[in-house]
Amino acid sequence: MSSLVPTDYAATLESIKRLVHEARYIAQRRVNTELLGLYWQIGSMIIERQKAAPWGSKVLAQLSADLLAEFPTAKGFSPANLRYMRRFAQAWPDYDSICQQPADKLPWGHVMLLIDKLDTSELRDWYAAAAARHGWTRDVLRHQIATRLHLREGAAPSNFLHALERSDSELAQQITKDPFTLEFLAIDGDAAERQLEDRLVERIVLTLRELGPGFAFVGRQVHFDVDGDDFFADLLFFHVEQLRYVVIELKTTKFDPRDAGQLGFYVALVEDRLRKPQHQPTVGMLLVADKNESVVRYALAGTTQPIAVSRYDLSPAEQAALPAEDALTRAVALEFDDNAPEPA
Repeated sequence: MSSLVPTDYAATLESIKRLVHEARYIAQRRVNTELLGLYWQIGSMIIERQKAAPWGSKVLAQLSADLLAEFPTAKGFSPANLRYMRRFAQAWPDYDSICQQPADKLPWGHVMLLIDKLDTSELRDWYAAAAARHGWTRDVLRHQIATRLHLREGAAPSNFLHALERSDSELAQQITKDPFTLEFLAIDGDAAERQLEDRLVERIVLTLRELGPGFAFVGRQVHFDVDGDDFFADLLFFHVEQLRYVVIELKTTKFDPRDAGQLGFYVALVEDRLRKPQHQPTVGMLLVADKNESVVRYALAGTTQPIAVSRYDLSPAEQAALPAEDALTRAVALEFDDNAPEPA
């Protein structure tokens, strides 16, 4: 039977499967767009009727019951959802522009979250665009809104503008944050060592999420032999979108100018030993418990290596329970040592 199969059968099958997947994706997008359009029109109609007569909770409850009676298998006609439709039309009052807005590319649950958590159209569009671009789940979107990503992204003080070409410095700055939100690493102060390690491994994936899209883990305590002297960089990542190594050093203390010198040393080592011709320049990011902005500014002015300095946020109770920086880097390795990707 196999002898009857043409030689190009496998390639043809793969092409057809790809077409099916693409068609399904397009169909899902169209269904989502039509659903959002329907919800907007219902919400807009409710707003118009409320201008002429009071449409309180009892009227919406009656409308919900009648719609469910007419469409018993349909979802989304609960009184609460009808109120969201009204708020949807209020948040995006121009129907013709809905298809041009980032929210048009998101599921209804994401749109409800944007309506609930954000008060201005600028912020709603900013987070909608980011969610659509990076494929955030609803939980990730909620986290990013709660931690005010729009204020933290690209906000770390750095010397990139002077240490890199202008076009590259702008790209490198985009992958910084200040502060990083690491409160999810909280543990009880009396936890046993094994419990501490288990908790760190369980939550370290969230740390990578906090770093942002594009980061691939390369290694921890990366060893460099410099003429017989041993040196170990805390964490090494490769940013697959910008094609650059990112060296991250963790400090559980307040920023010290010597920290910038140490990180600059590791950046120089990675540049010399690991960077390939097709890669963009290596950058360093220092995560500290606290920092004096003026001290950071002077320290960065004194180094030629591209470095950014960010604070990480923990509540006061969690601050005392933060593990030592070597324990933190070891925990990262437990999660990823077996699956570290090769840089491009």
